[in-house]
Amino acid sequence: MAQSFETIRYETDGAVATITMNRPDQANAQDSTMIDEIDAAFDLADDDDTVRVVILAGAGKHFSSGHDLKAIVADDGSDPWVAMRATPEGKFHHEKTMYFDRCLRIHDFRKPTIAAVQGSCVAAGMMLAAMCDLIVAADDAVFSNPVLRLTGAGVELLVEPWELGIRKAKEFLFTGDTIDAREAWRLGLVNRVVPRAELEAKTRELADRVALVPPVTAQTVKDTINQTADLMGKRDALKYHFMAHHWVHNSATALNALSARKAKGSMKDVIAERDQGQPGSGS
Repeated sequence: MAQSFETIRYETDGAVATITMNRPDQANAQDSTMIDEIDAAFDLADDDDTVRVVILAGAGKHFSSGHDLKAIVADDGSDPWVAMRATPEGKFHHEKTMYFDRCLRIHDFRKPTIAAVQGSCVAAGMMLAAMCDLIVAADDAVFSNPVLRLTGAGVELLVEPWELGIRKAKEFLFTGDTIDAREAWRLGLVNRVVPRAELEAKTRELADRVALVPPVTAQTVKDTINQTADLMGKRDALKYHFMAHHWVHNSATALNALSARKAKGSMKDVIAERDQGQPGSGS
């Protein structure tokens, strides 16, 4: 079964649904349409009782380069949320609805989820992958979040302390360095590293094994493990950082930097600066 979308592909095969971000020419940068369509695809997977596992993947060379800054910053009328972001209240509503709430919806999704990551997984791309229960990384995958040096406070959900550990998270964020697939596995960010050519097959193989668990059992155990993390403070920490992130984005430092970048007149320069050589858009 397949359903038509503009920026993603949604397919089901047996007990597995696959949601594929499909903007390869933009390194799967997440614009508002894509975020809406990913959410709608999860609705389809939730409503389909034959689906037991959901795979989240990216078409082309890269998993995702983050949020699409072109659509948000360029103000060319292509993104319906841009006008709302003209006020602090509107910006808060946009980021909480589209970034914070939509990501946590995946984190809390009642069925097991697996991210299949290849190439660059940058900033909000890494945040999105980390919402999944399991991550299978191709051997060419690299993870980065270079947003701090560009006046941002990471991204909306600061997943790094939970995915990398406290001290490594500080190093990763302060330096903006990349982590390759093997290091990501060593640190516990990903579950498996596989050859790039085998990413789809190996991810499907894992999904089929997970799908053998009865749905009620999978949901209960997932809820229990997530509750364990919440009792350790994860959800409160994510909420705290979202508020801090939003404050920083409205600070004089961030607003002046944004104005300076707009004055350059070249979004290409902005994107290149933010991503430090990674393709796509950033936070």
